[in-house]
Amino acid sequence: MLDLRPNCECCDRDLPPDARNAMICTFECTFCADCASEKLHGKCPNCGGELVRRPVRPAAKLTRFPASTKRVLKPQGCAEAAP
Repeated sequence: MLDLRPNCECCDRDLPPDARNAMICTFECTFCADCASEKLHGKCPNCGGELVRRPVRPAAKLTRFPASTKRVLKPQGCAEAAP
């Protein structure tokens, strides 16, 4: 089950469980769509994997399977990736 992390690792933007602008890699590193496309060019800065849209967990399932509350943030932000 996905963690559904609550924020972008680069800019710390809030990404609630129903966010349609949350992007993840296969390790669940989480970024907002703006950072993922404009800064990272679709590539995870941690593992090099592809960033894809994070699925939305149905609201009825969030009670039993809540989203993570642990924020992960790169204090220095994310470096610009080569296109």
